[in-house]
Amino acid sequence: MKEVIVYSKNLCGYCVQAKNWLKSKNIEFKEINIEEQLEAREFVISQGHRTMPQIYIEGQSIGGYQQLIQLNESAFN
Repeated sequence: MKEVIVYSKNLCGYCVQAKNWLKSKNIEFKEINIEEQLEAREFVISQGHRTMPQIYIEGQSIGGYQQLIQLNESAFN
C-alpha cells in the first residue's frame, strides 16, 4: 500500500469527506492538521495550495477531495 497523507484543517467538510472516503475503501492514511502543525501549514502554502484537504500519494500531490474520489483503487497499491 502506498503512503497517503491528508493535509487537513479544523471545521473542513471536504476534509471529513475525504477521510471518510479513504476509510470506506480501507485505505490507510496519515492525517496532518495544518492548524496544529506550523511546518505543515508552511509546506502546503509553499506548494501553492490554498484549499483543504490536500492529498498526497507517495509524495505526489493529487489535489483535493474531488480529485481523490475520481481515482481508482489501483492508485493506492
